[in-house]
Amino acid sequence: MFNIFLLGIIIANVLISFKGFKDQLFFRKYQFHVGSIRAGEQLRMVSSGFLHADELHLAFNMITLFFFAPYVYEYLNNFSFLLVYFASLIFGSLLTMVFHGNEYSYRAVGASGAVTGIVYSAILLEPRIMIYRFIPGYLFGILYLLYSIYGMKSRTDNIGHTAHFGGAIGGYAITLIKDPALIQENTFEVILLAIPIIILFVMARMGKL
Repeated sequence: MFNIFLLGIIIANVLISFKGFKDQLFFRKYQFHVGSIRAGEQLRMVSSGFLHADELHLAFNMITLFFFAPYVYEYLNNFSFLLVYFASLIFGSLLTMVFHGNEYSYRAVGASGAVTGIVYSAILLEPRIMIYRFIPGYLFGILYLLYSIYGMKSRTDNIGHTAHFGGAIGGYAITLIKDPALIQENTFEVILLAIPIIILFVMARMGKL
């Protein structure tokens, strides 16, 4: 079903990302950069969510968003969809500051935090989602976050892997607050989706991130 808000978010991501691909000054001005944020440039905590490392990174995020977003705005409503998207983006940036706030040179970009929040929300609302017709949605969500743990440890790219977790927490929490009956209706998925989040914080507590 066509949705003007989803279309607007995708267009904004494409236009801003391509501007960043062609203009390195623009890219550096609006990417997530701990030193600049701590100096007062909080806008970067949102603007970085509309920049991407490359075309593949952009395509993956927008295609994932396109397939998962309808479950959120159709089960809830447009306002809740926007709330989950932008709150997850901000949760992702805040968690990144928690983990990397003392690393002044840390940089990252990507809508992954917001998109992961939408993925988590969609799976909670419709656990029977199948990816490529054979991968259960909840398994996709878990594997995606486990991959993010690997990305956080390896730091081999400029992608905001830590933001994935913040986004997942945002989407998870907001969806259950909006529809607490899901805890009883979809208990299995609610518990499974919490596992990688718990693993992250256990690893952080043990100093392994």
